[in-house]
Amino acid sequence: MLLMLLARLPMTAMGITLTLHVVSDMGRGYGAAGLVGTATTAGSALGAPLIGRLIDRYGLRPVVTVCGTASSAYWLSTPHLPYFALLLVALPAGILTIPAGSIARQVLAALVPADQRRAAYSMDTISVETTFMIGPAAGIFVTTQFSSAAALTGVGIAFALVTVALLLTNPPVRSAEESREPAGARPAIRSWLGGRLLAALLIAMGALFVLVGTELAALAALRESGQIEWTGLVIVVMCVASLIGGLVHGAVHRSLSQLTLSVLLAVLVIPVGLFGDPWWLLAIALIPTNLVCAPTLASTTETVSAAAPARVRGEAMGLQDSATRLGLAIGSPVVGVVIDHSSAAWGFAAAGVGGLAFAIAGVLLQRRTTARALVPA
Repeated sequence: MLLMLLARLPMTAMGITLTLHVVSDMGRGYGAAGLVGTATTAGSALGAPLIGRLIDRYGLRPVVTVCGTASSAYWLSTPHLPYFALLLVALPAGILTIPAGSIARQVLAALVPADQRRAAYSMDTISVETTFMIGPAAGIFVTTQFSSAAALTGVGIAFALVTVALLLTNPPVRSAEESREPAGARPAIRSWLGGRLLAALLIAMGALFVLVGTELAALAALRESGQIEWTGLVIVVMCVASLIGGLVHGAVHRSLSQLTLSVLLAVLVIPVGLFGDPWWLLAIALIPTNLVCAPTLASTTETVSAAAPARVRGEAMGLQDSATRLGLAIGSPVVGVVIDHSSAAWGFAAAGVGGLAFAIAGVLLQRRTTARALVPA
């Protein structure tokens, strides 16, 4: 768990660090920085299922060697690349990013019995929250106190160290029982990528749509009220609420379903815009929706893990990564446009309504698949 927490740190720091480098050192605008970030995100979304499939087929070490070498080389060279070269290599670099989150979930599925995985996935989600509190802050600190080149080089070194650590420890991605099973043909994708799993992925996209939209709307609300200096504290309150929710979710023997949690996540954020001023009232209003943040993400992993056979678990976890990144990529501009043309309050509402739309789409897909299965041939 500690190793995977450390493995995620450079991933959480790289976005803000790269943005500051493009804007400050290169003298480009935020739009130019956004293009590089979008290319990297698109690459990771495209590459995650492929990387997961390669782990299923060849094991962890060969894939980590290739991805770790590529990631380290990219981030170590980033401070020395002109903008258009940086933009050109961002997509392939994103494809070959070490899938730390996917690997962590595969390792937990291999080491933890099925009846204890809810607690394990909850702890994993809590570790994600922790890295998002540490990584970006560390990237900003190094950039402001030293330089963006130093911060980017640090990200490259961190990826190299993570690669070495994963190669040395070589954590299992299949349980001992799964490893003893005789080798056979890989399950056909249509045999496991059915309505249940596709619905879970759609709901996951909606959850990340809500989360990124909530963050944008909270920032906009603080700007509107002239209290932007309290942003850090509001984000800490959100993270702590999510941590508490994750602990409770992992401790109970029976929790709410992924669908129920995602609907709560969306519904509870819709009225937050009514409490945007002062900042402390906004922070309190954000607590209920964030209490179900970590449980929703943990429940998603539990659902995906249960729906996919062990031999394709890496690809399934990669699809989960792709779904969450697509949710982030869609949510940010959609909620941003709503805020630009109305207010932060409507941004919160848009985040919630968008999440509900994804959840409804997931339910309809699952019901349609179930209805087809019941029709006699």
